[in-house]
Amino acid sequence: MTAPSLLSRRRFLQFSGLAMSAGLAGCTSSMNTDRFRAETAPYFRNTAVEGRPEQLYTDVNGQVVARPPSGLLPDSSQYAALYGERDDGGYRIPAVPYQQIDARYYRQEVESPFAERPGTIIVDTGNRFLYLILPSGRAMRYGVGIGRQGFSWSGRGVIQWKQAWPRWTPPDSMVARQPSLVKYSAANGGMGPGLDNPLGARALYIFQNGQDTLYRLHGTPEWKSIGKAVSSGCVRLLNQDVIDLYNRVQGKAPILVI
Repeated sequence: MTAPSLLSRRRFLQFSGLAMSAGLAGCTSSMNTDRFRAETAPYFRNTAVEGRPEQLYTDVNGQVVARPPSGLLPDSSQYAALYGERDDGGYRIPAVPYQQIDARYYRQEVESPFAERPGTIIVDTGNRFLYLILPSGRAMRYGVGIGRQGFSWSGRGVIQWKQAWPRWTPPDSMVARQPSLVKYSAANGGMGPGLDNPLGARALYIFQNGQDTLYRLHGTPEWKSIGKAVSSGCVRLLNQDVIDLYNRVQGKAPILVI
């Protein structure tokens, strides 16, 4: 009785161990560790921008200093979805490393600081924000990058038309300054749509009094330019954000650039 009993116990433990190992292996193989590391990697944030008090501590020299904050934003999973990789119009838009962008430039609904009617777009060039006014005193706010052309026009206009995956045609003055762009000139049909196109995934064209201002709202993969004054271009948004704006803008939306 003893020998069979011991054998049965050993077999039970052996099979239990195999089952547990299989379970752990299955769990491990189904986990995308690269994605987990990317989404949970610590990063530094600006406490003044986020309205959080600085964390003070006394260092080894007895000096009271501020501890650089790190960690995930409260809505990190939401932003991972907003700025994740996506397919659009036959193109694969890469994910944006949003953790490396100042959190104030993330797409977010805020209280509107402007007394404009719903549907109006407002570009605050100084603060690098674009607002789309919503009902009930709210607004959808996007971070933008501003180029030389972005400062060349201000006032009121309308979004005369908008285009998904637009062609890019540099003006003749730009071609004159950069002869390498002649292959993309109007005479040569411009540059076809794609991930390398300077207008990105969407473009919204601003007219005033029926005339093209040559001022555009457009997408960009250059996430490092958001919140900054860059060397060229008009008003650029992350491709994920310009798609969202494009889908929200109806008809000939009024726009104010300040």
